[in-house]
This record gives sequence, C-alpha cells and structure tokens, in this order.
Amino acid sequence: MVLKKLLGSTATRSLTVFSVLADAKRAFEQGNHARGALMLGVAVLAWKWAIIGMAAQGIVKLLRKGGSSAAKAT
Repeated sequence: MVLKKLLGSTATRSLTVFSVLADAKRAFEQGNHARGALMLGVAVLAWKWAIIGMAAQGIVKLLRKGGSSAAKAT
C-alpha cells in the first residue's frame, strides 16, 4: 500500500518523466532517433504509470552497459 502511494505521487511521477525525457534527449544527441522517440512515448506513459518509466530506464541502462562492453571486447 505504501509503495503504491509512493509510486503514484506527483513528485515521483514528475521525477520519472523528467528522467525519461533526459534519456530521450541523450539518445537524440547521440543520433539514436528510434530510441529517443521510444523514450518520448515512454515519458507520456510514465506520467500515468511511473513504474513504466522506471522499467524503461532500467532496460536502457542494461542495453547501454551491454553495448559498451561489447564494443570494448572487439
């Protein structure tokens, strides 16, 4: 119950949306327009469901981490 209240708070949703938008901006700056557009869509959904934004950011971080280790291996 407490977790649901925390995730549903305006502050949490605002921080999640802001963070997702920052990830979208970073993706556009790096030339990854597909990821940037996807993150913009996630930002819209994150305002209603904060957990979606958090999950998307976790996935992006895993992909970024996996991509950099693969690049170092070659």
